[in-house]
Amino acid sequence: MRPGDPDVPADVAGERPVVVPGRGVARSRNAAIDHAGRRYLLFCDDDVTVDLPGVLAAVDHLRETGAALALGRATNPAGRFRKRYARRARRLTLFSSAKAATYEMLVDVDQVRAAGLRFDERFGAGAQHHLGDEYLFVAAMLRAGLRADAVPITVAVHPAESSGSRWGGSDVRARAVVLNEVFGRWAAPVRLAFAVRAARRLGSLRAVAALAGDGTRAEPLSRATSSDALSHPGPR
Repeated sequence: MRPGDPDVPADVAGERPVVVPGRGVARSRNAAIDHAGRRYLLFCDDDVTVDLPGVLAAVDHLRETGAALALGRATNPAGRFRKRYARRARRLTLFSSAKAATYEMLVDVDQVRAAGLRFDERFGAGAQHHLGDEYLFVAAMLRAGLRADAVPITVAVHPAESSGSRWGGSDVRARAVVLNEVFGRWAAPVRLAFAVRAARRLGSLRAVAALAGDGTRAEPLSRATSSDALSHPGPR
């Protein structure tokens, strides 16, 4: 939502719309963390149907385990799972969290805020690097020492197509940049392994080689254009 947008409702059944200046879904997700009025926050897209009983079960998991993230499952409108999911709850790692989608993520806001975690606004739809913000967020959680679990609980219904399911053109460069951010100096062998494993989806040896050999890093985000700067102008 942007200032002056005629579609911004004044009040929707007790909900509080928040105007987020600028572009990029990562900005909106950071605003949700900033403005959330309850301990548990489910990220959601406008084309998602929430499975409320599943969300409540995921909340129970966070309460019982002390985890900061429950990464649930999603189906398409036909009721089929959108990807392969673990059959049992398991701890996420830098490798197993690569396919995380925003609408699968339920977080403990208190732990996220205490760790000072934010979505990287250089990534995600609307940003220069148009995917990977979820993966980078989970990676930041793990590096901060927080527990993140994949849970066999369905929390959402999402259309079959999404930004994370595309593999052509600029998607190859975007995926390489994300891996470089997550793994730093160890990114080269990870890119190679990832490219070989995803060869069918990449569609050609040229794309496989492009992903494996691309060491591009994202440029630093200008503080003047970050949502943090917009929310807290001036020295801090």
